[in-house]
Order: sequence, then structure tokens, then C-alpha cells
Amino acid sequence: MRLRLKSISLLAAMILLITACKKNGNQPAPPSGGGNTTIAAPPSLGFYVVGYFPSYRDPALVPDQKFRMCNVINYAFGNITLSGSLSIAAPGTFNAVVSKAKANGAKIFLSVSGNAADFKNMASGASGRNSFVRDIMQALRTYQLDGVDIDWEYPRTDDGTDITYTAFMKELSDSCHTNARYYLSTAITSGKYAGAVRDAIRNELWTGGYVDFFNIMAYDDFSTTVPFRHHSDLALAQTAITYWVNTRGMPAAKAVLGIPAYGRPSGITQTGTTMSYAAILAQGGSSLSDSARVSVTGFSNYTIYYNGTATAKRKAMLAKTQASGVMLWEKGQDAHDATSILKAICDTLGRTY
Repeated sequence: MRLRLKSISLLAAMILLITACKKNGNQPAPPSGGGNTTIAAPPSLGFYVVGYFPSYRDPALVPDQKFRMCNVINYAFGNITLSGSLSIAAPGTFNAVVSKAKANGAKIFLSVSGNAADFKNMASGASGRNSFVRDIMQALRTYQLDGVDIDWEYPRTDDGTDITYTAFMKELSDSCHTNARYYLSTAITSGKYAGAVRDAIRNELWTGGYVDFFNIMAYDDFSTTVPFRHHSDLALAQTAITYWVNTRGMPAAKAVLGIPAYGRPSGITQTGTTMSYAAILAQGGSSLSDSARVSVTGFSNYTIYYNGTATAKRKAMLAKTQASGVMLWEKGQDAHDATSILKAICDTLGRTY
């Protein structure tokens, strides 16, 4: 009897083993390499100094020192195409910027931008999101990059893209954070104005750990009808940090304050015309001021508003005490001498370069 029960037990165990093997045959193969995978963010860089470098700038004209001043360089841009794939602008410039960033000890990110409608179409379904995430991950691996920055301007609550943007960022985060390999950042509005754009940035992005840091675009608050309005004054910087960190609960460790290296006029029809900080100084503007009288083709002797070194230093201290980084749009617009905005920021923060 005991022998018979033992035989029956052995037969039952064999049947269970065969059944389990058949079930496993329908499952995906484990990752190559045999090791376990984990989802975790890469180590924080502490205080972030982020510099965007657009594809239309010549990296040879930007000194190595300006690359050393940053610990993150965002190449702008990789673009989402009409078909929902990834295209990198000016590949030759891209390769040169990647090389120069690495040679000077900076992390190099690909900043991905494009038409809001193309982002909307891509993110509307799982297949589109999966395909675009694969394109991004392939670029990170191929060019040995350190991370990706998403510059979707803008997801909105009134068209449902707040939901699909969040889903896309989670899926991209899972891929970037597999074995803590790549960083993920995103550019967001200053948060000054309530509405569909501000509200599309859900708390889940930081409470869920999807995004490593947020580049807060505290600039371009201009008007064609209101005169004497600075597009990026110190008050806007404080408003931005107060809203995202204090009101919304974004960890200060993830908040990076954006600073412009260009100026805008106010209260006139050519308000959309920007001028680089370097060009403003070339027309007699002072690095210690925040406004100057300038001229451009078709318009003469009008006031332009910008951030001089004094304001840049104040913003750097604001970011140091209430956030965890500064971001500059963009490196090619800065002066490359003692009047540099980026130099003023780094000197204020005690950074060596």
C-alpha cells in the first residue's frame, strides 16, 4: 500500500512537471545574460547645471570651458516625425557635441522635441508609444548617451494628452531605468498660469519616480500689448519654484530652474523677436543690467529685457536654496568671456571648471 501510494505520488509529480514545462514554453525568454533586472533611477548628480546646445550652433565656436561648466548637456533636438519615429537633427553637429561633452566630463542627453500634434498621435496608443520608446533607447545605446530629455510643448488636460503623456513617460522611464542605466528629464512650463497646460503635469511623474529632474522653463512670459514687462525676471523664477515645489509637492531635488541667455522686447508687435545675450552686449547692453536699447532689421532703438549677470547670480542662489539645479537655454547665446551668464552662475555656486 505504501509502495503504491509512493508510485502514485511520483506519477503525479511527473505530470505536474510536464504541465509546467508546457506552460513555460509559452512565456518570453528571460533577458540574455542571465542576471536579474531592476528598475531604479541612476545616481543623482546633486546640483544640476544643464545647458541646451541646439543643432544650428557650431560647437567649435563654444569654448571647452563652457562645456566643463555644465554637468549635463542637452543636444537639441532629436525630433518626433509625422510617422512617430525619431530623427536626430544635424547628425554631424550632434556627433561633435557628443564628443565635446564627453571630453569635458559632462553627461550628454538627447533632447526630443517636435510638433505637439505628432506627440499626441504617437502617444495615443500603446503601439505608437512602444515604437517611439524603442527608437529612443536605440539612439541612447548607439551613441552611448547618458539620458534623454522630453520637450513636448505641451500636453494638455483638455485633449487627453495629459493621460497619454504620463503613460509615455512611465514606459520610457521603465526602459531608461532598467538597471539604473539612463537618466530621464522633461521640460515643463513655469506653472505661473492655471489651466490645461500646467495641470497636464501630474504629480505621478515625481511620486512614481518616472522623471529624474524637471527643467522648469521660467522664461518667455512676454506680451505684445503690455509694456515694460520682463519675460524672465526674478519674480517669475520664485513663482515657478514656489508653485512646483511648495504647492504641488515636487521634490526640490528634482526641480531645475530655467534661465534664458536671450532677451525679448515687451508691449510691441515684434515681441516675438529674440536677441541673444551676446548680441545685446555687442550693441552696448550692460552685463550688470536687465534691459537695453537695441536695434534689429526693420526696428530701431527699442527696449529689450534679458538676464544680466547680477540676476543670473540671484537665480543661482534661489535654485541652490530652494531647488537643485539651473538650466540655460541656450549655450550658444551666452557671451564667452568674463561677462558670461553661465560663468556668473558657476562662480556664485562655487563650481570649478
